[in-house]
Amino acid sequence: MSHKNGTYVDGFLLPVPTADKETYRRMAEDVAVLFKEHGALSLVECWGDDVPEGKLNSFHTAVLRKPEETVVFAWITWPSKAARDDAMKKNMMDDPRMKAWEGKVPFDGKRMIFGGFDVLVDA
Repeated sequence: MSHKNGTYVDGFLLPVPTADKETYRRMAEDVAVLFKEHGALSLVECWGDDVPEGKLNSFHTAVLRKPEETVVFAWITWPSKAARDDAMKKNMMDDPRMKAWEGKVPFDGKRMIFGGFDVLVDA
C-alpha cells in the first residue's frame, strides 16, 4: 500500500573514497539537475559523519567499505512510482550531462546498494 500522496523513493548506500568528497559532491549536483528535469522532487546526498561499525552488520559492512572510504546515504524522491518509471524509460544515461561522468564516477558502483520504496510514513 502506498502512502496517500503516492510518493516514491529510490534509496542508495555506497562507499566513496574520502579524498574524492568534492568530486562526488559535484557529480551529485550535476545529476540532481538531470533527475529533477525528469520529474524527481528532490535528490539528497548525505556524507557519513557518525556511522558506527556494528558487531553483526552496519552500513560499513553492507558496502564493504575500505578504510580510506566514507559511506554515503542518498535518496531521490519522486511524486509516484509511475513518475520514476517514466523517467527511467527516458534513458537519462544518454544525456550528455550523464555521459560527462562516464568512467569518472568517484565510487565503486559494484558495491552500491539501491532499491525503490513506497513511502509508508512521512511525518
